Amino acid sequence: MKRKEQQCPAEMTLDIIGGRWKVLILWQLFQGERRFSELFRALQGITQKMLTQQLRELERDGIVHRQVYPQIPPKVEYSLTPLGDSLRPVIDAMCEWGLKHRGDTRTQAVHQCLFTDSKR
Repeated sequence: MKRKEQQCPAEMTLDIIGGRWKVLILWQLFQGERRFSELFRALQGITQKMLTQQLRELERDGIVHRQVYPQIPPKVEYSLTPLGDSLRPVIDAMCEWGLKHRGDTRTQAVHQCLFTDSKR
């Protein structure tokens, strides 16, 4: 099946980070390296199958790096690539927009969503 030509550059971004879980996965990884089990516990409602699928897609797109350590039991850590980290201001802007239009100015909501604390 031939894919239609993208008209808007934002469509490419949505192709990479769109969906229910990818932005939430990125938010976790903006905080630092995470093991699969840490991501799974942090993302309430996601299944292991869906988390695996989303991480594979992010890895395929060059957003996430998967580091496998040769030990028993196996240890795998996920982190952002420089390309993945470059999405920080995009997601920051999404959070700011959501807070502004939701009308929520509670401090906790700001700290939960914005990444400015971790990049300054």
